[in-house]
Amino acid sequence: MKRTIIASALFAAATFAQAAPASDTTIVLVHGAFADGSSWDQVIPLLQAKGYKVVAVQNPLSSLADDVAATQRVVDAQTGKVVLVGHSWGGTVITEAGTSDKIKALVYVAAFAPSEGEATANLGKDYAVPPGIATLRQDAGGYLWLPDDSVAKNFAQDVPAAKARLIAATQGPIAAKAFGDTTSVAAWKNKANYYIVASQDRMIAPDLERAFARKINAVTTTLPTGHVPMVSQPAKVAEVIIAAAQR
Repeated sequence: MKRTIIASALFAAATFAQAAPASDTTIVLVHGAFADGSSWDQVIPLLQAKGYKVVAVQNPLSSLADDVAATQRVVDAQTGKVVLVGHSWGGTVITEAGTSDKIKALVYVAAFAPSEGEATANLGKDYAVPPGIATLRQDAGGYLWLPDDSVAKNFAQDVPAAKARLIAATQGPIAAKAFGDTTSVAAWKNKANYYIVASQDRMIAPDLERAFARKINAVTTTLPTGHVPMVSQPAKVAEVIIAAAQR
């Protein structure tokens, strides 16, 4: 009887130890420019199915400081560990916002990864202008947006047409000046880092993404996708995020 009780206790402890990382870890997802939190809608259920709490930040896209503040509010609200994930412009945001001791890993998804004192606008200066960037339009208020046809051709060229139209309809214009805002820290220097390179990206040069991954010494996954692998290959993106959460 005593042995049975001890064995049961050990089994329960082992089961808890296996489950704890999911129950104690929150995945915080940070969208990029020309997007909103719904850009993660195919990844979120996959993470939740594994027992993770997931929160998608809704960035105002008005400045780097504003987006960092929005992200840090979400991180600060969590009680356990956090895996902080950034797509595109969201990579700049998590680089600045990801310094909390709660954060166990950073995941960059086809994202910028600046160093201290760098502005996003200058990060690709040594590379050819990506096709999608050449199509940007600016409104009277100084916000940048992508025409619908460019969303389909350059931002999300490898997703169904109906999904591309939805992405265009829900896109979040970004203040042009935000790309000139400089970082003050580089959180990736003190965190475990993961990077997903989108090898068919038409918004950020794939070679630039590879350079970021090398610079931050990231565990790197290359997917044959356009700029939004979390839409076109959500299961593959979820696998990387889960690997970061389980480390």
